[in-house]
Amino acid sequence: MKTRITEMLSIEHPIIQGGMHYVGFAELAAAVSNAGGLGTITGLTQKSPAELANEIARCNDMTTKPFAVNLTFLPTFQDPDYPGYIQAIIDGGVKVVETAGNNPAQWLPMLQDNGIKVIHKCTTVRHSLKAQSIGCDAVSVDGFECGGHPGEDDIPNMILLPRAADELEIPFVASGGQADGRSLVASLAMGADGINMGTRFIATQDAPVHENVKQAIVNASELDTRLVMRPLRNTERVLNNPAAQRILEKEEALGKDIKIEDLLDEVAGVYPKVMTDGEVDEGVWSCGMVAGLINDIPTVKELIDSIMAEAESIINDRLAKAL
Repeated sequence: MKTRITEMLSIEHPIIQGGMHYVGFAELAAAVSNAGGLGTITGLTQKSPAELANEIARCNDMTTKPFAVNLTFLPTFQDPDYPGYIQAIIDGGVKVVETAGNNPAQWLPMLQDNGIKVIHKCTTVRHSLKAQSIGCDAVSVDGFECGGHPGEDDIPNMILLPRAADELEIPFVASGGQADGRSLVASLAMGADGINMGTRFIATQDAPVHENVKQAIVNASELDTRLVMRPLRNTERVLNNPAAQRILEKEEALGKDIKIEDLLDEVAGVYPKVMTDGEVDEGVWSCGMVAGLINDIPTVKELIDSIMAEAESIINDRLAKAL
């Protein structure tokens, strides 16, 4: 299958693995790329540029195909060494960067002057247009269904994707609610050039996370996520668990007076405990509503092959026969 995204990124299938904290290690990125998609290393999971350089080198040892690095630009008191991370990306021969968070404009020249394509994550059409205007090569349009941060406008992909297609000139991929061939065909029909999957890739044999995490996703339904930190305008969709319930209770009790400091027990330093140690109730962790469509734990190759086979069957059989 050829789309503007497969052509731009030199990949076989229009399927991207999004950056995920303490999930996007070399093992998963290489597995996705080897299966014909675009795998992604999560940059800030690595504590320093030197550690990121080592993770990129490990991935290069596992695949000869393109893979990406995610860089999230966060509003913090002490910024990570972004120039150092970017230099590690350049030196490692990475050709695609997925940016998220704050406006990446100041970092684009350093990336693009070295032949690196930049895909920026956006949750609205207006942010997508801004990314296009500053020179991003593509955008990942994240609907309200997505795990992690869905923005504050609450627009689901059935509306957001066609709106993005109406406005954008650069390619875009659909993120949020993506799990199978149906997701891919629907996203293509609404104007996207591919899909970006997060939660679905966690529940694979190749994901280097604890089995408790994978099983929690398989056991969950589409009703088992919650939105936390809405009063802080830092909304995050997480799997429902005792920690999520504690946050919601604090938000109700404190109202407008709530501060991020009130939630540190539930959000700070959680991901290593959850993803590595399997303590799935230790704190809140990102999970999309797509959990309701996830019923197994295949290899990445099995997953991607099944998505493409199902998509081709839908296009060639079901849709063709409808005409």
